[in-house]
Amino acid sequence: MTEYDMVQEAVAAIRTRWDKKADVGIVLGTGLGGLAKHIVAEQVIPYEELPHFARSTVETHAGRLILGTLEGKAVVAMQGRFHYYEGFSPKQITFPIRVMKALGAETLVVSNACGGLNPQFKAGDVMLIEDHINLLGVNPLIGPNDERLGPRFPDMIEPYSHALIEKARQVALENGVEVQRGVYVAVAGPNLETRAEYRFLRGISADAVGMSTVPEVIVAVHSGMKVLGISIITDMGLADALEPANIERIISNAMNAEPKMIAIIRGVLGSL
Repeated sequence: MTEYDMVQEAVAAIRTRWDKKADVGIVLGTGLGGLAKHIVAEQVIPYEELPHFARSTVETHAGRLILGTLEGKAVVAMQGRFHYYEGFSPKQITFPIRVMKALGAETLVVSNACGGLNPQFKAGDVMLIEDHINLLGVNPLIGPNDERLGPRFPDMIEPYSHALIEKARQVALENGVEVQRGVYVAVAGPNLETRAEYRFLRGISADAVGMSTVPEVIVAVHSGMKVLGISIITDMGLADALEPANIERIISNAMNAEPKMIAIIRGVLGSL
């Protein structure tokens, strides 16, 4: 069965419960799960009830698809994403993005928690992603290309929509939220980086490092979607001032910054 056929099967299963055309797809990563409370949910479907969806193994990820409205827009939200370090293939990781597009979504909002590399950042900051570097060592587009899903060689000159970044910046300004802008680099994980790796990543112009997002954005661009990417800086990876990782503190920083990210995303959706 082709990836296209698998997408159609998943869409058909969703259509038995929800018949709206989606406007926006949202990936609720670490630090944005609370946005689900603001969605007027019409259907909530666990991933295990959807054909070809993987099962999230991350403790803080609920593992369900929320279909409803937010700021007057029909949204399809992943409450919990899939990661390469969990053992999923790039196509499994990005399959829900294909489904969002097939449901009608022309815009993707993707969020994550990540480590800061730019010494001007601090834990708790929100960063609008302007560009990315893929160091995962994999790409979800490898293999035969199906023109029904997108072109063989998608242009990545603007993976993150300049117009959406500007909208987000303006919304943040109106809400008194300070935002950073920068380059996100994706690595495989699940271990955090060594001092030498932090120096290397900063040296190649990365402002933040994480273990997600890039595969989803590649597929979104491949399928013709506009993307807004937002990161919460949960800890700092400064090689010369490195401290042992504290996962509880990282999650706490993500939760504390969540209201800022929610305000930005709601404001952007309301302006679309």
